[in-house]
Amino acid sequence: MAIFLCGFMGCGKTTVGKKMASLLGKKYCDMDELIVQKAGMSIPEIFDKLGEPEFRRMESELIAELGQFSGIVSCGGGAMLSDINGENAKKSGVVVFLDVPFETCYNRIKNDPNRPIAASRTKEQLNDLYDERYPKYKKNSGVCAECVDGPSKTASIIINQLRECGALK
Repeated sequence: MAIFLCGFMGCGKTTVGKKMASLLGKKYCDMDELIVQKAGMSIPEIFDKLGEPEFRRMESELIAELGQFSGIVSCGGGAMLSDINGENAKKSGVVVFLDVPFETCYNRIKNDPNRPIAASRTKEQLNDLYDERYPKYKKNSGVCAECVDGPSKTASIIINQLRECGALK
């Protein structure tokens, strides 16, 4: 079963995902890294040369492929904005929303040139995007984890939540 981690850019999906994989003895994969490998270009290059709609199409295709994956999947910040992606992920596993305050996310992404959406927007625009995406993350996830502690504590909290809801044994 795949455990899909979703949330806004900079919420800690990669860091927490790797920690969870280590604690559970499971495989780990990062959707953005897989897309970069498949496309043979960086995410900023994909956005520039192919456009965001093509990147989103590649995300959707990958979510369907990862339905057979047994491990932790860090989704891109926009992967679970689509109801279809959320439904497909939930059919084959569980989707966990890493609920992190905007300011925390912003401080992690504000100077990252590898995030084309963040690099091209002001703080206010990113805050608006966060507010727009937040309800979609909640809707398309099965578990919501408030992430106010470090990655190790967050990973443990999520694992406990997954055990409580029967997604992990």
